[in-house]
Amino acid sequence: MPRTLDPELRRALAERIRYYNGLGIYDFYRRETAGDREGFGVAVEAAGAESRTPQMKVPGVYIEEIAPPEIQPESREEMSPRKAAAVAVPVAIEENIFEVLAPKPEYGVSDPAKALKIVREDLGDCTRCPLHKQGRKQIVFGVGNPKAELMFVGEGPGADEDQQGEPFVGRAGQLLNNMIKAMGIERRQVYIANIVKCRPPGNRTPEREECETCSPFLMRQIAVIKPKVVVALGAVAAKTLLAMNASMVQLRGRFYDFKPSGVRSSDPNWDGCKLAVTYHPAFLLRDPRQKGEAWKDLQMVMKELGLKAPGKSEE
Repeated sequence: MPRTLDPELRRALAERIRYYNGLGIYDFYRRETAGDREGFGVAVEAAGAESRTPQMKVPGVYIEEIAPPEIQPESREEMSPRKAAAVAVPVAIEENIFEVLAPKPEYGVSDPAKALKIVREDLGDCTRCPLHKQGRKQIVFGVGNPKAELMFVGEGPGADEDQQGEPFVGRAGQLLNNMIKAMGIERRQVYIANIVKCRPPGNRTPEREECETCSPFLMRQIAVIKPKVVVALGAVAAKTLLAMNASMVQLRGRFYDFKPSGVRSSDPNWDGCKLAVTYHPAFLLRDPRQKGEAWKDLQMVMKELGLKAPGKSEE
Protein backbone atom coordinates (compact mmCIF):
# COMPACT_ATOMS: atom_id res chain seq x y z
CA MET A 1 0.00 0.00 0.00
CA PRO A 2 1.39 3.43 -0.90
CA ARG A 3 1.86 5.59 2.13
CA THR A 4 -0.01 8.85 2.64
CA LEU A 5 1.58 11.81 0.95
CA ASP A 6 3.11 14.60 2.89
CA PRO A 7 0.75 17.59 2.42
CA GLU A 8 3.56 19.83 1.23
CA LEU A 9 4.69 17.24 -1.33
CA ARG A 10 1.14 16.73 -2.56
CA ARG A 11 0.71 20.49 -2.91
CA ALA A 12 3.98 20.82 -4.81
CA LEU A 13 3.02 17.98 -7.13
CA ALA A 14 -0.44 19.42 -7.71
CA GLU A 15 0.92 22.84 -8.60
CA ARG A 16 3.48 21.40 -10.98
CA ILE A 17 0.90 19.16 -12.65
CA ARG A 18 -1.39 22.16 -13.19
CA TYR A 19 1.55 23.91 -14.80
CA TYR A 20 2.05 21.04 -17.24
CA ASN A 21 -1.70 20.90 -17.91
CA GLY A 22 -1.45 24.50 -19.04
CA LEU A 23 1.14 23.36 -21.56
CA GLY A 24 -1.24 20.69 -22.81
CA ILE A 25 0.54 17.81 -21.07
CA TYR A 26 -1.93 15.42 -19.48
CA ASP A 27 -0.39 11.96 -19.52
CA PHE A 28 2.03 10.49 -17.00
CA TYR A 29 4.18 7.40 -17.49
CA ARG A 30 6.90 5.58 -15.66
CA ARG A 31 9.91 3.72 -17.02
CA GLU A 32 11.49 0.79 -15.23
CA THR A 33 15.25 0.83 -14.82
CA ALA A 34 17.75 -1.36 -13.02
CA GLY A 35 18.73 1.27 -10.44
CA ASP A 36 16.81 2.78 -7.56
CA ARG A 37 17.03 5.77 -5.23
CA GLU A 38 15.58 5.96 -1.72
CA GLY A 39 14.53 9.56 -1.92
CA PHE A 40 13.33 9.32 -5.49
CA GLY A 41 10.93 6.54 -4.55
CA VAL A 42 9.00 9.09 -2.50
CA ALA A 43 8.17 11.03 -5.64
CA VAL A 44 6.94 7.90 -7.37
CA GLU A 45 4.80 6.97 -4.39
CA ALA A 46 3.38 10.46 -4.70
CA ALA A 47 1.96 9.33 -8.03
CA GLY A 48 0.54 6.16 -6.54
CA ALA A 49 3.10 3.64 -7.85
CA GLU A 50 3.35 0.48 -5.79
CA SER A 51 7.13 0.28 -5.97
CA ARG A 52 10.00 2.72 -6.05
CA THR A 53 10.62 3.28 -9.73
CA PRO A 54 13.58 5.54 -10.50
CA GLN A 55 11.94 7.27 -13.42
CA MET A 56 8.45 8.46 -14.13
CA LYS A 57 7.69 10.35 -17.29
CA VAL A 58 5.35 13.04 -18.49
CA PRO A 59 5.61 13.61 -22.29
CA GLY A 60 8.66 15.85 -22.56
CA VAL A 61 9.08 16.12 -18.78
CA TYR A 62 10.67 13.83 -16.18
CA ILE A 63 9.56 13.40 -12.60
CA GLU A 64 12.83 14.92 -11.41
CA GLU A 65 11.29 18.20 -12.53
CA ILE A 66 8.09 17.57 -10.57
CA ALA A 67 9.65 16.49 -7.32
CA PRO A 68 10.85 19.13 -4.84
CA PRO A 69 14.61 19.80 -4.93
CA GLU A 70 15.35 17.78 -1.81
CA ILE A 71 14.23 14.54 -3.49
CA GLN A 72 15.58 15.16 -6.97
CA PRO A 73 18.35 12.90 -8.32
CA GLU A 74 21.82 14.36 -7.99
CA SER A 75 22.58 13.73 -11.62
CA ARG A 76 20.27 14.03 -14.61
CA GLU A 77 22.64 11.84 -16.57
CA GLU A 78 22.00 9.10 -14.04
CA MET A 79 18.31 9.24 -14.89
CA SER A 80 18.75 9.80 -18.64
CA PRO A 81 15.81 8.51 -20.71
CA ARG A 82 18.30 6.75 -22.97
CA LYS A 83 19.17 4.48 -20.05
CA ALA A 84 15.59 3.41 -19.43
CA ALA A 85 15.41 -0.36 -19.57
CA ALA A 86 11.73 -0.85 -20.32
CA VAL A 87 8.92 0.64 -22.32
CA ALA A 88 6.65 3.28 -20.80
CA VAL A 89 3.54 1.93 -19.10
CA PRO A 90 0.59 3.80 -17.63
CA VAL A 91 0.87 4.41 -13.88
CA ALA A 92 -1.96 3.68 -11.45
CA ILE A 93 -2.53 6.98 -9.70
CA GLU A 94 -3.31 7.15 -5.98
CA GLU A 95 -6.86 8.41 -5.46
CA ASN A 96 -6.92 9.35 -9.16
CA ILE A 97 -5.12 12.57 -8.23
CA PHE A 98 -3.99 13.30 -11.79
CA GLU A 99 -7.42 12.52 -13.22
CA VAL A 100 -8.99 14.95 -10.75
CA LEU A 101 -6.43 17.62 -11.49
CA ALA A 102 -6.37 17.08 -15.25
CA PRO A 103 -9.84 16.31 -16.60
CA LYS A 104 -9.84 16.58 -20.37
CA PRO A 105 -12.11 19.38 -21.63
CA GLU A 106 -14.01 16.97 -23.91
CA TYR A 107 -15.10 14.78 -20.98
CA GLY A 108 -18.86 14.76 -20.66
CA VAL A 109 -19.44 15.63 -24.35
CA SER A 110 -21.38 12.78 -25.92
CA ASP A 111 -21.27 14.02 -29.53
CA PRO A 112 -17.92 12.79 -30.95
CA ALA A 113 -17.82 15.52 -33.60
CA LYS A 114 -18.10 18.21 -30.92
CA ALA A 115 -15.63 16.39 -28.70
CA LEU A 116 -13.06 16.20 -31.51
CA LYS A 117 -13.52 19.91 -32.08
CA ILE A 118 -12.75 20.52 -28.41
CA VAL A 119 -9.58 18.41 -28.66
CA ARG A 120 -8.55 20.39 -31.75
CA GLU A 121 -9.16 23.69 -29.99
CA ASP A 122 -7.16 22.48 -27.01
CA LEU A 123 -4.29 21.59 -29.32
CA GLY A 124 -4.38 25.13 -30.68
CA ASP A 125 -1.48 26.45 -32.74
CA CYS A 126 0.75 23.95 -31.00
CA THR A 127 4.28 24.93 -29.97
CA ARG A 128 4.87 22.07 -27.53
CA CYS A 129 7.71 20.39 -29.45
CA PRO A 130 10.45 21.65 -31.82
CA LEU A 131 8.47 20.77 -34.97
CA HIS A 132 6.51 24.01 -34.77
CA LYS A 133 9.63 25.97 -35.68
CA GLN A 134 11.05 23.59 -38.27
CA GLY A 135 9.07 24.63 -41.31
CA ARG A 136 5.57 23.29 -40.81
CA LYS A 137 2.85 25.23 -42.61
CA GLN A 138 -0.04 24.03 -40.49
CA ILE A 139 -1.21 21.38 -38.03
CA VAL A 140 -2.71 18.27 -39.60
CA PHE A 141 -5.21 17.08 -37.01
CA GLY A 142 -7.19 14.23 -38.56
CA VAL A 143 -10.10 13.61 -40.88
CA GLY A 144 -13.01 11.24 -41.33
CA ASN A 145 -16.05 9.83 -39.61
CA PRO A 146 -16.10 10.78 -35.89
CA LYS A 147 -18.10 7.58 -35.26
CA ALA A 148 -15.86 5.35 -37.35
CA GLU A 149 -15.50 1.66 -36.49
CA LEU A 150 -12.10 1.64 -38.22
CA MET A 151 -9.28 4.11 -37.64
CA PHE A 152 -5.94 4.33 -39.43
CA VAL A 153 -2.94 5.92 -37.69
CA GLY A 154 0.14 6.88 -39.66
CA GLU A 155 3.46 8.45 -38.79
CA GLY A 156 3.24 12.13 -39.65
CA PRO A 157 2.26 14.57 -42.40
CA GLY A 158 4.27 14.87 -45.58
CA ALA A 159 4.60 17.85 -47.89
CA ASP A 160 1.16 17.43 -49.51
CA GLU A 161 -0.51 16.90 -46.15
CA ASP A 162 1.24 19.95 -44.70
CA GLN A 163 0.04 21.98 -47.66
CA GLN A 164 -3.58 20.81 -47.56
CA GLY A 165 -4.01 20.27 -43.82
CA GLU A 166 -5.34 16.73 -44.23
CA PRO A 167 -3.58 13.41 -43.59
CA PHE A 168 -2.78 11.00 -46.43
CA VAL A 169 -3.55 13.11 -49.49
CA GLY A 170 -0.31 12.52 -51.44
CA ARG A 171 0.83 9.40 -53.27
CA ALA A 172 0.78 7.37 -50.07
CA GLY A 173 -2.71 8.68 -49.41
CA GLN A 174 -3.89 7.54 -52.83
CA LEU A 175 -2.61 4.06 -52.08
CA LEU A 176 -4.31 4.11 -48.69
CA ASN A 177 -7.56 5.09 -50.42
CA ASN A 178 -7.20 2.06 -52.69
CA MET A 179 -6.51 -0.17 -49.70
CA ILE A 180 -9.64 1.12 -47.96
CA LYS A 181 -11.69 0.63 -51.12
CA ALA A 182 -10.40 -2.93 -51.46
CA MET A 183 -11.80 -3.60 -47.99
CA GLY A 184 -15.28 -2.74 -49.27
CA ILE A 185 -15.63 0.65 -47.62
CA GLU A 186 -14.91 4.28 -48.45
CA ARG A 187 -12.46 6.77 -47.01
CA ARG A 188 -15.25 8.89 -45.57
CA GLN A 189 -16.35 5.94 -43.42
CA VAL A 190 -13.07 5.67 -41.53
CA TYR A 191 -11.03 8.10 -39.46
CA ILE A 192 -7.41 8.88 -40.35
CA ALA A 193 -4.78 10.56 -38.17
CA ASN A 194 -1.05 10.52 -37.43
CA ILE A 195 1.20 10.13 -34.41
CA VAL A 196 2.58 13.65 -34.90
CA LYS A 197 0.49 16.46 -36.35
CA CYS A 198 3.25 18.59 -37.83
CA ARG A 199 5.45 17.71 -40.79
CA PRO A 200 8.99 16.74 -39.73
CA PRO A 201 11.54 18.59 -41.89
CA GLY A 202 12.43 16.67 -45.03
CA ASN A 203 9.81 14.06 -44.11
CA ARG A 204 12.25 12.51 -41.65
CA THR A 205 11.08 10.02 -39.05
CA PRO A 206 9.56 11.79 -36.03
CA GLU A 207 11.85 11.77 -33.02
CA ARG A 208 10.87 10.12 -29.78
CA GLU A 209 10.29 13.37 -27.92
CA GLU A 210 8.05 14.61 -30.74
CA CYS A 211 5.98 11.42 -30.66
CA GLU A 212 5.64 11.47 -26.89
CA THR A 213 4.64 15.13 -26.85
CA CYS A 214 2.03 14.84 -29.60
CA SER A 215 0.57 11.36 -29.06
CA PRO A 216 -1.57 12.33 -26.02
CA PHE A 217 -3.80 14.27 -28.40
CA LEU A 218 -4.07 11.22 -30.63
CA MET A 219 -5.03 9.15 -27.58
CA ARG A 220 -7.79 11.64 -26.89
CA GLN A 221 -9.00 11.38 -30.49
CA ILE A 222 -9.16 7.60 -30.23
CA ALA A 223 -11.05 7.79 -26.92
CA VAL A 224 -13.59 10.14 -28.51
CA ILE A 225 -14.09 8.07 -31.69
CA LYS A 226 -14.20 4.71 -29.87
CA PRO A 227 -13.34 2.60 -32.94
CA LYS A 228 -13.63 -1.17 -33.00
CA VAL A 229 -10.26 -1.52 -34.73
CA VAL A 230 -7.22 0.74 -35.04
CA VAL A 231 -4.71 -0.04 -37.79
CA ALA A 232 -1.21 1.24 -37.11
CA LEU A 233 0.49 2.07 -40.41
CA GLY A 234 4.22 1.47 -40.08
CA ALA A 235 6.71 0.95 -37.29
CA VAL A 236 6.56 4.44 -35.75
CA ALA A 237 2.78 4.28 -35.31
CA ALA A 238 2.88 0.71 -34.02
CA LYS A 239 5.68 1.24 -31.52
CA THR A 240 4.17 4.48 -30.20
CA LEU A 241 0.66 3.12 -29.77
CA LEU A 242 1.76 -0.19 -28.29
CA ALA A 243 4.64 1.29 -26.28
CA MET A 244 6.87 -1.57 -27.31
CA ASN A 245 10.01 -1.92 -29.39
CA ALA A 246 9.84 -4.73 -31.93
CA SER A 247 10.28 -5.29 -35.65
CA MET A 248 7.41 -5.17 -38.12
CA VAL A 249 7.75 -8.92 -38.60
CA GLN A 250 7.15 -9.40 -34.89
CA LEU A 251 4.35 -6.84 -34.67
CA ARG A 252 2.25 -7.91 -37.66
CA GLY A 253 -0.15 -10.81 -38.01
CA ARG A 254 -2.14 -10.53 -34.78
CA PHE A 255 -4.53 -8.32 -32.86
CA TYR A 256 -3.58 -6.43 -29.71
CA ASP A 257 -6.03 -5.36 -27.05
CA PHE A 258 -5.64 -1.60 -27.03
CA LYS A 259 -6.92 1.19 -24.83
CA PRO A 260 -5.57 4.73 -25.28
CA SER A 261 -3.38 5.65 -22.35
CA GLY A 262 -4.00 8.59 -20.05
CA VAL A 263 -7.60 9.18 -21.12
CA ARG A 264 -11.07 7.81 -20.67
CA SER A 265 -14.01 7.63 -23.05
CA SER A 266 -17.34 9.36 -22.57
CA ASP A 267 -18.90 5.90 -22.96
CA PRO A 268 -18.28 3.79 -19.82
CA ASN A 269 -19.13 0.68 -21.83
CA TRP A 270 -16.23 1.24 -24.24
CA ASP A 271 -13.29 -0.69 -22.88
CA GLY A 272 -10.88 -0.23 -25.75
CA CYS A 273 -10.51 -1.85 -29.15
CA LYS A 274 -8.42 -4.17 -31.27
CA LEU A 275 -5.21 -2.91 -32.82
CA ALA A 276 -3.54 -4.37 -35.91
CA VAL A 277 -0.22 -3.44 -37.49
CA THR A 278 0.59 -3.27 -41.18
CA TYR A 279 3.03 -1.56 -43.51
CA HIS A 280 2.85 2.18 -44.15
CA PRO A 281 1.60 2.98 -47.68
CA ALA A 282 4.79 4.99 -48.33
CA PHE A 283 6.82 1.86 -47.63
CA LEU A 284 4.61 -0.14 -49.99
CA LEU A 285 5.30 2.41 -52.73
CA ARG A 286 9.02 1.81 -52.22
CA ASP A 287 8.64 -1.97 -52.00
CA PRO A 288 5.48 -3.11 -53.85
CA ARG A 289 6.41 -6.74 -53.16
CA GLN A 290 5.02 -6.30 -49.65
CA LYS A 291 1.53 -5.33 -50.82
CA GLY A 292 0.42 -8.93 -50.55
CA GLU A 293 1.49 -9.04 -46.92
CA ALA A 294 -0.34 -5.80 -46.21
CA TRP A 295 -3.45 -7.26 -47.83
CA LYS A 296 -3.27 -10.22 -45.42
CA ASP A 297 -3.27 -7.76 -42.53
CA LEU A 298 -6.27 -5.92 -43.95
CA GLN A 299 -8.15 -9.18 -44.50
CA MET A 300 -7.65 -9.96 -40.82
CA VAL A 301 -9.21 -6.57 -40.01
CA MET A 302 -12.05 -7.16 -42.46
CA LYS A 303 -12.91 -10.44 -40.77
CA GLU A 304 -12.98 -8.74 -37.39
CA LEU A 305 -15.33 -6.04 -38.70
CA GLY A 306 -17.47 -8.35 -40.85
CA LEU A 307 -16.46 -6.65 -44.10
CA LYS A 308 -16.42 -8.23 -47.54
CA ALA A 309 -14.32 -7.16 -50.50
CA PRO A 310 -16.28 -5.63 -53.42
CA GLY A 311 -17.76 -8.25 -55.72
CA LYS A 312 -17.64 -11.12 -53.25
CA SER A 313 -21.38 -11.08 -52.56
CA GLU A 314 -22.21 -11.36 -56.25
CA GLU A 315 -20.00 -14.38 -56.87
